[in-house]
Amino acid sequence: MRKGLLTGLFTCCGFAATAEPVVIAALGDSLTQGYGLIEEDGFVPQLERWLAAEGADVRVINAGVSGDTTAGGAARVEWTLTPEVGGMIVALGGNDLLRGIDPDVSRTNLEKILSVAQAGDVEVLLVGMQAPGNYGPAYKQSFDDMYPELAQEYDTLYATSFFEGLVADGDPNAVGEFMQSDGIHPNAKGIALIVEALGSKVLELVNTTAD
Repeated sequence: MRKGLLTGLFTCCGFAATAEPVVIAALGDSLTQGYGLIEEDGFVPQLERWLAAEGADVRVINAGVSGDTTAGGAARVEWTLTPEVGGMIVALGGNDLLRGIDPDVSRTNLEKILSVAQAGDVEVLLVGMQAPGNYGPAYKQSFDDMYPELAQEYDTLYATSFFEGLVADGDPNAVGEFMQSDGIHPNAKGIALIVEALGSKVLELVNTTAD
């Protein structure tokens, strides 16, 4: 009895010691890729360190491509989701906005990404984005609404905005100090705030993936 119990304990401990980390792919554009930053200051390395500090054993794959649109993400999602990937962060749409792409086109591309993930039993955290007002109210509503609507339709986790952590007490003037000189991409401090704000949602993704 005692020998069998000890054998079982060692077997369990050995399994725990060799358990593979959860693998998450971060599918995105330059914000995910780490544009303008040294590698260790980018979104993916900072997110990995934050998750490790929270006690999560996670490997995050940097699947960000600078300049990518939702169409680019849709074109490469299938080969991004290799067998070891259990979860995916989808943060795309900023370059669609810059190019004024029809929100219906962006929605179709995001639907393909989410459909591929669903077919592969990959859990998703969809990160939303809000259009500026200069495209008109109809464009803005259509663009803004597609993220929460798709999250509900495909039963994914949802975060309102990649930049949520940069808005200090609702004051947009406070954001500047956390941006690079181009005013578009966050600096290392900005990424740290983004990771801190998004981290709980990523932890939820990790836990859902590990279940």
